[in-house]
Amino acid sequence: MNNTYFITGIGTGIGKTIVSAILTQKLQADYWKPIQSGDLEQSDSLSIQHLISNTKTIIHPEQYRLTRPLSPHLSARLDGIEIKAAAFKVPETNNNLIIEGAGGLMVPINEKELILDLIPVLKAKVIIVSQNYLGSINHTLLTLEVLKSRNIEVEGIIFNGEANQESESYIANYTGIPILGNIPKLAALDQQAIADAGQFIRL
Repeated sequence: MNNTYFITGIGTGIGKTIVSAILTQKLQADYWKPIQSGDLEQSDSLSIQHLISNTKTIIHPEQYRLTRPLSPHLSARLDGIEIKAAAFKVPETNNNLIIEGAGGLMVPINEKELILDLIPVLKAKVIIVSQNYLGSINHTLLTLEVLKSRNIEVEGIIFNGEANQESESYIANYTGIPILGNIPKLAALDQQAIADAGQFIRL
C-alpha cells in the first residue's frame, strides 16, 4: 500500500526540503510541492531533482507558482491569483508521494485558510521536521497540538541538525509521537549525501 506524507516544519528554514529529498530518495517516492512562492528559477522542486539519484521518482509540477518570495496569500494576491484549499488535487500516482508544505502549518494561503487546511484535502499523513534550538520544544509541541485539534494523523517527527537527547526525549514522552529519525548536519549537499542520509530515518 502506498502512502502520502505531508512534510511540514515547526517554522520556516527548518530543513523541509532537505528532509523531503532524503525521504523521496529513500522511498523512491514521487514528490510534489503544491505551492511555490518565489524563487521559481531555484524552486524546491528543482532542488529535489538535483538532489535525488533514483530513476523511479516523478516530480510533479506545482499547482501554484507564485512569483514573490512572500507568504502565499500575499504573493497570490499580488499575482492576481486566488488559492483555495478545496481546489487542490493530488497528482495521480501508483507510488508513495512526498508533499512538501510551504513554511509551517499556520501560513496563510488566503484570507480565511491556512496550510493546515490543505492537509485533510490532500488526505496525507504528516511528518514534522523539527530542529533543536532554544524554544524548539515549544514550537514542536504547538505544531503537534494544532494537528491534534484537527484530528490530523501524524506519522512522526524527524529532527534535522544537531541532536539534543533531552529535548527529543521530552517531546517523544509528552506527545507519544514517534521520532522517525535524526539527521546530522550534512558535510555536503549532493546526491551521495542525500542517499547516505536515508540510513538516519526509520520509515
